[in-house]
Amino acid sequence: MTDWPDGVGLSRHDCIDSTNEQARRLAQSGERGPLWIVAREQTAGRGRRGRPWVSQAGNLFATMLLRASPWACAQLGFAAGLAVYDVIGSYANPAPVALKWPNDVLLGGKKVAGILLEALGSDRLAIGIGINLADHPVDMEFPATSLKLMTGRAPDAEEALLILARSMAAWYEVWRVQGFAKGLRGAWIERAAGLHQEIRARFDGGEMQGVFEGLDEDGALLLRRRHGGLERVTAADIFFR
Repeated sequence: MTDWPDGVGLSRHDCIDSTNEQARRLAQSGERGPLWIVAREQTAGRGRRGRPWVSQAGNLFATMLLRASPWACAQLGFAAGLAVYDVIGSYANPAPVALKWPNDVLLGGKKVAGILLEALGSDRLAIGIGINLADHPVDMEFPATSLKLMTGRAPDAEEALLILARSMAAWYEVWRVQGFAKGLRGAWIERAAGLHQEIRARFDGGEMQGVFEGLDEDGALLLRRRHGGLERVTAADIFFR
């Protein structure tokens, strides 16, 4: 593929259970990456917390397999979010694009893409990405949309993959040189949905409400409670008022 990032592999599949599962199998067989795994169709796609990811034809399903220490996994999720933001923004302007903590991308306030991070052993990471190019699920707790619905046409999946791979390579380099706190944190916050607004954070066993104040230096969400104190939220589903 013309202009594909140097040193990055590409593995294509017509139909597969899940690109993240293929990344797991390859990692177990010794593959270190960086490698993009892409499929036209998934039969067992999944999202965060084991939720099924509806895999309609015409959308983009891709996973990047790369070497990464466990402490870097969450940080690279923010790099992936920025890369997906670039993909959506290249097609959706002027429709508003925003990043929803921790790993979703919104278009017009609705979910258009999601990211699933999975550590594979002690030194490899799978970054699974699903982008609703042509279609989107309905009757979801958090409403979804697609680029076709919002812009009138579905982008070519091959073109979108190239934009994604190139942007991910660029944001990875920002992270590698500058780190998360200096390189990615500010860029992510600039694109964040719900910043300085009241949100609801739902997690296993309960929920909290407060004002979304930003991210700390590790990527945790900072929630300003009504009593004025700041809470670090490291894992939750976020809902806007």
